[in-house]
Amino acid sequence: MLTLSGISKAYGGRVLFADVTLQLNRGDRVGLVGPNGAGKSTLLSMILGEESADDGEVILERNITIGHLPQESMPIGDETVTELAMSVSPEMTKLRRIIKAWDNDHPVEALHPEEVHDNVHDRFNELGGYQLEAKAKQILAGLSFREKDFDRPAKEMSGGWVMRAHLARLLAQESDLLILDEPTNHLDLDSLIWFQEYLQGYPGAILVISHDREFLNSLVGSIVEIRMSKLNRYRGNYDEFLVQREAAEVQLLAAYKNQQREINSLLDFARRFGAKASKASQAQSKLKQVDRMEKIEAPTSEARKVSFTFPQPQRSGLKAITLKNIHFAYGQNVVYTGIDFEAERGQRVVLVGPNGAGKSTLLKILGDALKPSAGERELGHNAKAGYYSQYRVDMLDMTRSVLEEALDTPSRVTEQFVRTLLGSFLFVGDDVFKKVSVLSGGEKSRLALVKLLLDPPNLLLMDEPTTHLDMNSIDALLFALDQFEGTLVFISHDVYFIRALANRVVHVSGGQLTNYPGDYQYFLDKTKAVSARHALTAGTKLEDAPKKVVQKTGADRKEQKRLEAQQRQARSGERKQQQQLVHRLEKEIEELEAKQTKLTVELESQETYNQPGRAAQINRELVEVQTRLAKVTPEWEKQAARMTEADAV
Repeated sequence: MLTLSGISKAYGGRVLFADVTLQLNRGDRVGLVGPNGAGKSTLLSMILGEESADDGEVILERNITIGHLPQESMPIGDETVTELAMSVSPEMTKLRRIIKAWDNDHPVEALHPEEVHDNVHDRFNELGGYQLEAKAKQILAGLSFREKDFDRPAKEMSGGWVMRAHLARLLAQESDLLILDEPTNHLDLDSLIWFQEYLQGYPGAILVISHDREFLNSLVGSIVEIRMSKLNRYRGNYDEFLVQREAAEVQLLAAYKNQQREINSLLDFARRFGAKASKASQAQSKLKQVDRMEKIEAPTSEARKVSFTFPQPQRSGLKAITLKNIHFAYGQNVVYTGIDFEAERGQRVVLVGPNGAGKSTLLKILGDALKPSAGERELGHNAKAGYYSQYRVDMLDMTRSVLEEALDTPSRVTEQFVRTLLGSFLFVGDDVFKKVSVLSGGEKSRLALVKLLLDPPNLLLMDEPTTHLDMNSIDALLFALDQFEGTLVFISHDVYFIRALANRVVHVSGGQLTNYPGDYQYFLDKTKAVSARHALTAGTKLEDAPKKVVQKTGADRKEQKRLEAQQRQARSGERKQQQQLVHRLEKEIEELEAKQTKLTVELESQETYNQPGRAAQINRELVEVQTRLAKVTPEWEKQAARMTEADAV
């Protein structure tokens, strides 16, 4: 479906691609990887026709449809979130607005009289509008949009939410080829896991750029690496690619060394015997043999790598930080009412939970970037907090140069020391005189890390630290944090990063904090979820502390038995109520599915279209049924999981 043939591309004398080829077939799942600046986004631009190749051609199968999610923000107008998610064509958007206006008894403005006709519903149905709307809303819910946001103007929402709405549009559109550039940057952990599962059943081909290792491992069947101006394809997921690439490098190095030995031997013969008349022809033959050889390039790693370690901080007291009875609200929006939190020296705590639950707010309170309306924040003995914001602009002065921003530190350091540190973060030569405002997302992230290192804390508070970092930089950050002896509290949607670091999980949901004193797998196991998404929305508190054994008297034992009997009776009542709820939901799902089947059969009947307006009415009923099913089914799954947990106790 897509072929790149002999593609070459250069910018200002720098060769990005030299005579590269690539073939993508229907159903392929391909991850595109390479260091920042290698040309990944440029390659996508050439595929999309936004840039042209210097040589070669991009060949697309006729009538193929392509959906593209860029890394940066996309334009929006006055459409609602649902309209944006359904905007597969201008006609579809216009028809939906007409129908919505009629349904709400609003006048249809700015339309020519001939555009307002009785077959609007029929045309909307002909284009698949009713099915598309139900599907779009289902996808929006999976991406963590609330139902009350469906009809909000998209421009009222943040850039990250707008990108999610565009992502919902692409998924609903189901293009033959889906091209995604860092799609996980705008997702929280809940929606990311839903997105991964959804893409596994996506009917088209997928070409994705991502620095999220777990995401690539769960999705792709091959990796294309941009290296030394070439495209190298490896079968398997990202972890398998790393193994294959290492083996290929060993083989390439061995082949290169063998060829160099052969070349040196031939040249040595030519040097020694070139002046002898009897050997001159042989010497010339050896030189021609060297010239005819297809030279193996020396295997080198083009990518400069970030290399750093956090200076080991002064040892804090056992309790690094404590929050007591914290209350916080944004205006009328209450986030926390009387929560407590504590982090001890050496802990690596990850905050997980649905988007909007208050994870970043909690981290800002811990970092003293937000003041609670009530409650106490207490730093432990010798504890010093360093806050790494999700929004790097909060940490950096855009008007300064890189060097000026790095020098603005409470520590007494020399310019030479600062420039050396900047160099280890890939700011070399004149790069240090760039304005912060022109830096890429990855460069801003690296500069923010430099500022942390110049004023090292022993309590690190990091909000999405891997965003905009390439894989080499993420590996360097992981290594540094693994060696860090202080306390770390962080938020991340990168499951690989979480698994590598966290030794304690705090689930944030509904204004409550639930503690899981173990790593990420422990958290998943303890929630007993049937899927990671259910695991992340579970809110059951665990009582893992060992019970103290106390010798009881006869009266105590009698009272204990009475209390246990009451508890058993209460649990039995709760279990019965839970079973009734599950059975009621099951019955409703059965009725809805039966109605859906009946309506679908009627919609496929020719007689239906002999009755004016009947097809439109069926479609309206069908979309109501599908919307209700989209709500009831996840609720049934959640309640059934709770009943299973209760039965297991």
